[in-house]
Amino acid sequence: MTLSAKDRINDQPEASAAQDERAPLLPPASKKPRTPLPKIQLAIILLVQFAEPISSMSIYPYINQLVAELDITRGDRRKVGYYAGLIESLFFVTQSMSVMHWSRLSDRIGRKPVVLIGLAGLSVSMTLFGLSRTFLQLVVSRCICGLLNGNVGAVKSMIGELTDSTNIAQAFALMPIGWLVGSTLGPFMGGTLARPADRWPELFSGYFWQEFPYFLPCGVASSIVAVTTVILFFFMEETLASRKKGFCRSNDDLERSPPGSRLLVPFRDLFVPSVIYPLACYGILGYLDISAKSLLPLYLSTPIEFGGLNMDPPTIGAVLGVIGFSDGIFQLLFLSRLIDWMGPKRLFCRAIMCFIPIMLLFPLMSWIVQTRGVVDGWIYTCLALQVALIVFWDLAFACVYMFITACAPSKNALGTINGMGQTAASIARAIGPAMATSMYAFSKERHILGGHAAFCWFIVLGIAFRWFIPLGLPDEFRVREE
Repeated sequence: MTLSAKDRINDQPEASAAQDERAPLLPPASKKPRTPLPKIQLAIILLVQFAEPISSMSIYPYINQLVAELDITRGDRRKVGYYAGLIESLFFVTQSMSVMHWSRLSDRIGRKPVVLIGLAGLSVSMTLFGLSRTFLQLVVSRCICGLLNGNVGAVKSMIGELTDSTNIAQAFALMPIGWLVGSTLGPFMGGTLARPADRWPELFSGYFWQEFPYFLPCGVASSIVAVTTVILFFFMEETLASRKKGFCRSNDDLERSPPGSRLLVPFRDLFVPSVIYPLACYGILGYLDISAKSLLPLYLSTPIEFGGLNMDPPTIGAVLGVIGFSDGIFQLLFLSRLIDWMGPKRLFCRAIMCFIPIMLLFPLMSWIVQTRGVVDGWIYTCLALQVALIVFWDLAFACVYMFITACAPSKNALGTINGMGQTAASIARAIGPAMATSMYAFSKERHILGGHAAFCWFIVLGIAFRWFIPLGLPDEFRVREE
């Protein structure tokens, strides 16, 4: 039986109503066109990101050898990890004491002056580190570097102020490139240029190079930072809006200004779950990351009879350099696409899962080398797998940076929130190297769990981090607009 024309007309309102019931309450938002990135300004920021790790990471290939040569451990190589971890941690201890003040100051005077001070401090401290011949001098130089370094929080704030919701993922995909390229060249440079009198006696045969065998990598790193400081001074524009437009000078002006334009957001307004969860993730991520990257060169330099691979500084520098190079290329090519495909939270959860097999590979390689008695193709296969896992693990940092930037109630609070995040990460990174290397040395001395107690501890932490901490992150990433 067919419906008459009148019946079909009468049914149309009901069909229309049914369609209206199934329609979304809000129409889907049209996708905004992507705003072009400010290429010159981002290039300068990447240069800053490059200069910092090339300095800080250049000490890793030779720090254990330097501690042994200073005879701090009185010839006991198993205790080198205690002192090497302390030197590596001091930068983050002192940074955690000052970074909040620098970040808060950057909300007042601007980002550019704070970054300039940090770069100048880094250059001076690296020169002093290369001229150090006692343990106390090494400690002082690292403390100077940490106290004057407020760059990390200010640089992240600059990126947040240079971008909007359409291009922030693209910008943060580029952000790790400078750091990772520096992380590549830094260890390679440190391992290659350390003790130049032994490698190139025809060029470095004087008394100076015998007395200060590790000055060359420190001097080169200091020069790179100095050049970066000059470039930033002349070509970088201030990104803090209040510094470009002028301060509200009087209290009356501040009271009359709208809340979003006030220079400083009170701390109490920032202690909310939406802010605390990303900061907690960043702190724990920083702790696990610095612990793993402190254990790796120590493990590689440990003699085979103690469960290590007995590699020399140039080889260790090459391994760390390969990690940084692979990291940079992978993030440049795939990070933005992976974020668009998976979303920041899902990618973050997948990335942090890699920490568990990274730790499992350490005792596996120890078992292989002690069984076979030599570092052969099986060991290099395990190292290659570990490099691949570390590369994917490092994607978690870009994701958490985006969550921290997104949680700021306004761009005027970016400096403070990034300072809070960097304080948490600095405390975690201060604890990480000292705890990780000390646990490693202690487990080797006492032969706890076959000398692998440190790795077991971090495996347990990795499992807990994956399954509990990210639950408080939002499922979708939204960037607040001005």
